[in-house]
Amino acid sequence: MDLMIRLAVIFCLWSVVHSMYYHCFEREEKCIIEELPSDMLVSGRYKIQKWDMSQHDFPPSAPGLGMVVTVRAPNEEILLSKLYGPDGKFMFTTHSAGLHYICLQSNSTNLIAFASSKLRVHLDVQVGEHPLDYAGVDPKDKVKDVSYGLEHLRGEVDHIIKEQEYQRDREEYYRQKSEDMNSNVLWWAIVQTVILTTVGIWQIKHFKDFLIAKKVV
Repeated sequence: MDLMIRLAVIFCLWSVVHSMYYHCFEREEKCIIEELPSDMLVSGRYKIQKWDMSQHDFPPSAPGLGMVVTVRAPNEEILLSKLYGPDGKFMFTTHSAGLHYICLQSNSTNLIAFASSKLRVHLDVQVGEHPLDYAGVDPKDKVKDVSYGLEHLRGEVDHIIKEQEYQRDREEYYRQKSEDMNSNVLWWAIVQTVILTTVGIWQIKHFKDFLIAKKVV
């Protein structure tokens, strides 16, 4: 049991979570960039708050506003483009490794961004398999509880394997780029040496011919 608990803690630490909030104006699009491996499950949750001039604060909710979530893959493929409410959750699966753009834009009808149209957007992005909700599990149903736990651990293992494979591919790519750069530097040094040697020999020969022509030697 202790081993299972330790493994669960380690697997949870491998899950990548980005939780933050930012300010923007209505209809203003903001994007975050995530470098992700292929075949990776990504989920995000957001919440919109709109600035209230009378309260000089952001109320807990922004009724009437929605959010358009667009996700672009490294090859510009649109993985997700959907309109959600003021508080929503989105999910997508990556098809290729690389930089993914997660963009959010409110669906406001305002054409001009006044101070009153300032928004605060809370965003929480999770990469990989995530813990299951055990609240709905019957405590008496131990078999289902263990089954959910094993399913979660298996998902975390798959996440770790994919992440390791992606990092190995990146390491191999940068190693090859480094070797190519070193090779180019070596060849450029050889070319420079050959050029300088050729120019030196030509100058010596030209100077010798000049001295012979002037009958100095």
